[in-house]
Amino acid sequence: VQLQASGGGLVQAGGSLRLSCAASGFTLNRPAIGWFRQAPGQEREAVACLSTNNEITYVPDFVKGRFTIFRGEAKNVVYLQMDNLRPEDTAVYYCGTDLGQASSYALCHGRPTEWGQGTLVTVSS
Repeated sequence: VQLQASGGGLVQAGGSLRLSCAASGFTLNRPAIGWFRQAPGQEREAVACLSTNNEITYVPDFVKGRFTIFRGEAKNVVYLQMDNLRPEDTAVYYCGTDLGQASSYALCHGRPTEWGQGTLVTVSS
């Protein structure tokens, strides 16, 4: 099982970035999958999760309306579209999944068992 995250970079406040998570070694449309982030000195937190059936997403209030998670036409890739970025969004972003979890809400409130390597997002003010 491998998750490959990419798309991070430096962006000015108010700008946008799209992160990609490519999966191999398992069927991506089976388990829920999510994006998480960790800023220096802080706990890792969930920012968006997508359920097994692609119809239910969970996005916490602090990014709601700015972050969107969706699956691409290539079913093994899941994206995180981040708009209106703020300096406090600066963090390393990870994609994660739990092969036994179908619920986006449960994944975002639990802890993935599989992680990608992380991609750094830096938002300048």
